[in-house]
Amino acid sequence: MGRKTKMALTVGAAGVAAWAASKVVAKPQPRPRKEALEFEDPVVLSHRGGMSSTPEHTMAAFSNSAELGVHGFAVDIRLTKDEEIVLFHDETADRTTDFSGRISDYTIDELKKADAGYMFEDDNGHFPFRGKGEKIISLRELLTAYPHMLIAINLKDSPDTYEGSLMPSKLWRLLEEMESEERVIVMSAFDEQTDRFNLYAQNRVAIGAGNDEVKKAYASFSSKFGHLYNPRADLFCITEKMGPFPMNSENFINFLSNLNVAVYYTHINDKDTFEKLLISGAAGFITDKPALAMEVIQQNS
Repeated sequence: MGRKTKMALTVGAAGVAAWAASKVVAKPQPRPRKEALEFEDPVVLSHRGGMSSTPEHTMAAFSNSAELGVHGFAVDIRLTKDEEIVLFHDETADRTTDFSGRISDYTIDELKKADAGYMFEDDNGHFPFRGKGEKIISLRELLTAYPHMLIAINLKDSPDTYEGSLMPSKLWRLLEEMESEERVIVMSAFDEQTDRFNLYAQNRVAIGAGNDEVKKAYASFSSKFGHLYNPRADLFCITEKMGPFPMNSENFINFLSNLNVAVYYTHINDKDTFEKLLISGAAGFITDKPALAMEVIQQNS
């Protein structure tokens, strides 16, 4: 037996020994249960209110999807010039309203003058919501209008911006004031943002995983050291794939579920995919087509 072969066997044996030792010592800590995620049936959250049929983040959208019986909404939030939290996806107002410029350059009163249905186009190329009074709304307004709905709140402002630096504390104060801690999920693509929010919330609010946490979990799952993974989030809101890596397997869902981490899938808008993920054990969906999602879940319940 050559020297290189002996060395490879020695390294391999050491790796096996380390893995075996870690299995004995490691005690993964499941996430404590959060009331916001305690549902018996798969959850349907309309994405920005259900943006395939109504202007996103408007009362028309939320009202329409609420009538379908959805469990709640998934919304994006940004901070205005006067530090109010509004529901808005893009950094600028151009794509959905008749305004232009950054959201953070306007006060909430100024934004209320925008036509939030201006850019919504239906399948026939018409603009049915222009001039119909749809307004940009605040998170406070949504929480007040739908006090029993689950709200997944996505912090859009980067932590490196002025608005992003203020958002975690501003959001916590609003949720605490409105006693909404147990009916929201707070998430961000930036794990730093949810970490900072949780400094205020102290684990009283369900937290969604950011991009880095999702990558960390998948790396642990796909290695032999998944037993060393301790989640820092209560919910994974993920697409079916992250880059080249599949996130939709039953084994991956079970890996997270065993740690008391719920798995919701987003950007799911066709019947076959809904049904496939339901069979795999998905706990919920964030969708542009809430009517279809509710229909599929009812048919498979």
